Amino acid sequence: MSFQISAAQSKPKRSRPTTDYVPSPWGDRFINYDSEDTITNARREKEIGELKEVVRMDFLAAATGHDISAKLKLIEAVERLGLAYHFETEIEEALERIYATTGYKSHEDGDLHNVTLRFRLLRQHGYNVSTEMFNKFRDDKGNFKESLITDIQGLISLYEAAHLAVHGEDILDEALAFTTAHLNAMVNNPNLAAEVTHVLKQLPYKGIPRLEAKKYISIYQDMASHNPALLKLAKLDFNLVQSLHKKELSIVARWWKDLGFATKLTFARDRLVECYFWSVATYFEPQYLLARRIVTKVIAITVIIDDIYDAYGTIDELTLFTEAIQRWDINCMNQLPEKLQLCYKALIEFFEEIEDEMAKEGRSYRVHYAKETMKALCRGYLKEAQCFHEDYIPSVEEHMELALVTCTYPMLLTLALVGMGGNVTKETFEWMSQGPKILTASATISRCMDDIVGHKFEQERGHAASGVECYMKQYGVSEKEACDVLQKRVDSAWKDINSEMLKPTEMPIPILLPILNFARVMDVLYKVEDSFTHVAQPVKDGISSLLIDPVQI
Repeated sequence: MSFQISAAQSKPKRSRPTTDYVPSPWGDRFINYDSEDTITNARREKEIGELKEVVRMDFLAAATGHDISAKLKLIEAVERLGLAYHFETEIEEALERIYATTGYKSHEDGDLHNVTLRFRLLRQHGYNVSTEMFNKFRDDKGNFKESLITDIQGLISLYEAAHLAVHGEDILDEALAFTTAHLNAMVNNPNLAAEVTHVLKQLPYKGIPRLEAKKYISIYQDMASHNPALLKLAKLDFNLVQSLHKKELSIVARWWKDLGFATKLTFARDRLVECYFWSVATYFEPQYLLARRIVTKVIAITVIIDDIYDAYGTIDELTLFTEAIQRWDINCMNQLPEKLQLCYKALIEFFEEIEDEMAKEGRSYRVHYAKETMKALCRGYLKEAQCFHEDYIPSVEEHMELALVTCTYPMLLTLALVGMGGNVTKETFEWMSQGPKILTASATISRCMDDIVGHKFEQERGHAASGVECYMKQYGVSEKEACDVLQKRVDSAWKDINSEMLKPTEMPIPILLPILNFARVMDVLYKVEDSFTHVAQPVKDGISSLLIDPVQI
């Protein structure tokens, strides 16, 4: 790091920090999994297979037709219902034909909704489609036409499309300001409030894919034009995958209980269920079972490590713990205090478990990259602890240099790739280790949003200065002004992500999606408060929706 804390600056050592975190509200609820009988699951899978063929026929029919609007609406429905992973080829072929046919043009007779829907779907799939198509909706002065405010569906579509902007697209910035102002004015209209409030509260594109699918099923079934086969497929598929997730959670919940951290390390957050929720948000598809298990366990252990640095260890203990992590040797455990021994042992054994899994697949090299990112994280944690110990408030630049490591995203997303299978190569890990732009953007979103909503709680309990305090001190501004600056960094980082998702991408889309989805988790759980730490309503509702309540068929 660019700044150093010298020994000469040392002050009297502070006593051990203490923090009372909200206990886990779930208890042992998810440990016991009541599996459905084999006959029921076999029947469900057979029906899903049949319905998938029906939907494929719909794609075939759309491909031979000339109604671009119908094609777009089918793709949108399939994606929002959480079924895109079943029809990746069909969707990509359809969008390729639409892009080749229409290119940068807009339909002469296209209304606002259809034009923006085409733009949004193509952009979401990496097509660098031009924003020129929106010029037709501006008046002679270059402003968006006031007549558009009567087209509620079109206004919502334009609002969604505007969030896919990259840097320099002023027309989309103007569209966002225009739609936000008018949609906010409609919130008090009882006939429009529900639809408008939902999109303002949680933009689907920035939402957790599985949660958005669950919400959209209830919306789609009330549409008079819904496709019955598609709706039933979405319901059956959601419940089948949910059953798989519940079984996975029961396995990792037993592992967590056997570690005994909830009772032995009472100073730390017990967030195993929330960690599994995070892994499902990263990739819900059945084939990523191993990846979810790895991500769940590493987040859970990292939460404990984070709390050791923030809410328990003395500076001397943290120095010993950091040195032990750098040496990565189980024999170092005996040099640590008892509570730190428990965490150190669990970390080493977890990585040994990963190493065994990777050795079976001939991919042991992946573990090296994972270990190095964990070592870097703990070095960063120690540096933050030293800053707090010495009452040192770094500059904004110094803070961000360190915080982009200690936000945990470089480490967690490296681990997220370890269990993903054959799409990931050694070149992928080399790319990640260089801190690519999309990773930096996702980490920036994480750090800035966490700082905005969590800095007051952290300062009350005693914590290294957040970006808010650093900015206030360096520039002599108010808390609100500092938060506004950090929010602008979040908005800019989203444009970076949008840009990095455009073709040709540096890495295959499956590699980039976890990075995008980690940013989405922040948008859902940290928009108003730190819902993860405090187990606030957004995370409770999300867990109930994805891991408790099935879809009614």
